Order: sequence, then structure tokens, then C-alpha cells
Amino acid sequence: MSTPTSVHEDEQAPPPATGAIDRFFKITERGSTIGTEIRGGLVTFFAMAYIIVLNPLIIGTVQDGTGQFLGGGAAPDFGKIAAATALVAGVMTIAMGLFANFPLGLAAGLGLNAVVAYSIASLPGVTWADAMGLVVIEGLIILVLVLTGFREAVFRAVPVELKTAISVGIGLFIALIGLVNAGFVTAGSGTLLALGNLGTWPILVFVVGLVLTIVLWVRKVKGALLVAILTATALAVVLENTLHIGAKAPDGSNPDGFNLNAPTFDGVVQVPDFGLLGQFSLLGSFQNIATVTVILLVFSLLLADFFDTMGTMVAVGAEARLNDAEGIPPRSRAILVVDSIAAAAGGAGSVSSNTSFVESTTGAGEGARTGLASVVTGVAFLLATFLSPLVALVPYEAAAPALVFVGFLMMTQIAGISWKNVEIAIPAFLTIIIMPFTYSIADGIGAGFLAFVVIKLALGKVRAIHPLMWVASAMFVVYFLLGPIREVLGL
Repeated sequence: MSTPTSVHEDEQAPPPATGAIDRFFKITERGSTIGTEIRGGLVTFFAMAYIIVLNPLIIGTVQDGTGQFLGGGAAPDFGKIAAATALVAGVMTIAMGLFANFPLGLAAGLGLNAVVAYSIASLPGVTWADAMGLVVIEGLIILVLVLTGFREAVFRAVPVELKTAISVGIGLFIALIGLVNAGFVTAGSGTLLALGNLGTWPILVFVVGLVLTIVLWVRKVKGALLVAILTATALAVVLENTLHIGAKAPDGSNPDGFNLNAPTFDGVVQVPDFGLLGQFSLLGSFQNIATVTVILLVFSLLLADFFDTMGTMVAVGAEARLNDAEGIPPRSRAILVVDSIAAAAGGAGSVSSNTSFVESTTGAGEGARTGLASVVTGVAFLLATFLSPLVALVPYEAAAPALVFVGFLMMTQIAGISWKNVEIAIPAFLTIIIMPFTYSIADGIGAGFLAFVVIKLALGKVRAIHPLMWVASAMFVVYFLLGPIREVLGL
């Protein structure tokens, strides 16, 4: 379990701040340096940058209920979506740094964007503008829950060791993301998961990056994660330009290619098109689908966003050693306010709900402790709107080692859980394993919450259950039963 940042009696107070930036972000006070924050911010960006390529492939390839692609065209427009994705991510990540002073990056949320594309926009009669309007509504509702103190109160009601389990579960989750993104782990024949084809050049890039990360880290080299990402990228560029490996195709051809984007150089600057901004209809969905359906769709988005961010900020705070004795990061309400606004901003920007990224733990693993790292990450996203060809040079395989290694760092917190106390050990265990197994932070948190309540009830310890844990657990019951509820209602 992470130690709080407050000064213990046997520790010396940090040296005084040495400049305006230092004082504003409390860099020295939190035991960091400007150089460390810059490196951490860049590592977070490289770990997140794939969303600029991936988000268009998810929301840009699905026709809405009227047969139109996002943006109103008869064909996908990946350039517009990529530009808007990077712009909203950049603005909201900078806001996180300036207003919450926390090393947390935000961008269009994976999973949430798929829900918007396949479960909302594709409904008969629904337009992309209608779907994005629902995202805005969800963001505004969750903002109200933050401003009234409800979201933060629920967060504080969670037992400390369950917060630790959430952090450990996210560590396993992002490690699995890294392994899958790199193709090192894949769906197996007759098994859920198996080793990928280790005889490919992209896998070599991943392995070299991971080995280099480990070697640099154990030798205590500053910037180990960033150096490994850049080195692996350079290797990928050399391999691509000499062997012409290419990327895997959607139809399954070229299976030994790079998993998402081949590291090819197509220039430096590309003028962005921000035409998607503002293309949403706040109440249009109510005219095209049943009100009950609208409510259920908004609820599913809201609950996933509500708890995903809680888990993510706990994990980043723990990795950055910023959480207090109750496992709560500093300025948690400001973090949640910015995150809630980001959800609405994602809808207003037509790129789906923006949310906190678990990949931010890579920046914390590099040493980031303050919002300056978020500002650096955000500025990198803004530059990416113009420098997208350079961003495309970094393949999945080069960034994935950082995710895997930070998964290890977060896993070390498991020692903070009392495994002989079954009342907390079982909920913690379910939280930890269900996150990676279901590819969902919210699912893991929900399983842990419900198990905690059930065990306390079984032992007759009703008073040990915080009232807000009852509320949260009831919400999760509805969340897990959304599918059957919609079937019963014929929606």
C-alpha cells in the first residue's frame, strides 16, 4: 500500500520551491523535479497516443441508424476524428494539470467509444449527433454528482484495502493490455489466451523494449521508460524501412505485421480539420428512441465512467505515492470535476466520452508527481493534431513494454491487503482478477463491492457496511442486469 506524501517525524521536510512553476505545481514539495515531470508527461503521452489512431477506427467505421458515418458523410473520415480526438484530449489533460495538479491524462475512453458506436449510434433512427448528445448528458449528470459531493463521498466510503485491490487489479489490467496490444498474447485455439507468434519482427520490437526497460530500471537509469520507448520506436522504424513489414490488415491479411500502425514516415506536418467540433444534438435521441432506452443507455455510460475514474486516480496516486492513509489522492474533487467535464467535452467534440487513462500510471512510474506532467502530455496531444505523421511513428509494440512494466510496479501494492482476513481478501481477490479477465475496470470494482456487502451480510455485520456502499452496490446490480432488463422491456 502506498505511503502518504505527508512528512513523517523521521523524515526531513522537502527543500523550498525554487521558481514560479515549482511553487504552482508543488514540484519540489512532492519530491520531483521539472525534468522528471517532463519525462513522465512524455511517457504518458506515448503510452496513450495510440488512441489518436484507434478511436477513428472504432467510431469512424460504424454507420449510425440513418446510414451515415461520423461527420455526416457516406464514407469514414479518419482525419477529422483523429484531429478532434487529439484536440479534446490535449485541452482536458492540460486542464487536469492546471486545476487538479495531478499527473493524469484524459482521452476518448476505450470501451466507452465502442458502446457509443455499437450500442447507441447504430440504433435505428439514431444519428451520430444524437449519440454524442447522450454522451454530453452523461457528462453533465456526473458533473452534478461531483459538485454535490456524492461521487467523492462514494469514493471515500470504499474500504482502504479495497482501494488497494482496485489499484492492483488495474496493474494486471494494463499489463494485459500491453501484452495484447503488442501481440505477445493473443486468442488461442481452444483456449482464451495463448502466446502470439514470437517469430515476428514486431514482437522482437516489443521484447527488446521490455528487456531494455527492465535493465534500465534495475540499474536506476533516469528516464528508463522513455528511453526504452524511443529506442524500441527507432528499432521499429529501421525494421519497417528495411523489411517493409507493414501493418496487420482488418481482413486478417499480413498477420505478422505491426498490430495497429506501421512506423512509416509520411512527412512532419499535417493541417488538422476540426469540423467535428460541436456536432451533437443534446435531446435528439429522445425523439428517435424510447425514453426508457435513453435512460438505460445514459446509466450504462455513467456508471462505467463513474467508477473507472475512481479506480484510475487511485492507481495513479498510489504509483506516484500521493495517496493519503485512506488511499485518496490530493484534490480528489478537482480531479473528478475535470474528468466529468471531459466526458461532456468528448461528446461536444464528437469523439465519445473522454475519461482518465490507466496508461497515466506509466508517467507516474517514470516519476511524475504533479500536474506539470499532465500539461506536458496535453501539449503533446495538441502538437499531435499538427504532427500526426510523427505520432504514427510510435507503434503499439514500442509503447506496450511500459504498460507491462508499470503493471509490475502496481502489483507490488498487493502486500497492503490482509489476505488472512477473508472479509476483505475475497472482495479484493474478485476485484483484482475480474478487471483483466473482463477487460473492464468497472466490472472488477462492481464484483468487489457486491462481494464485500454479501460477506458482511452473511456474517451479520450490517453496521460495517457504509450506507453509500449499499447505494453503489445497488447501482452495480442494475448495471450487471442491464442486458436482461433491456430484453424484458423489449428494447
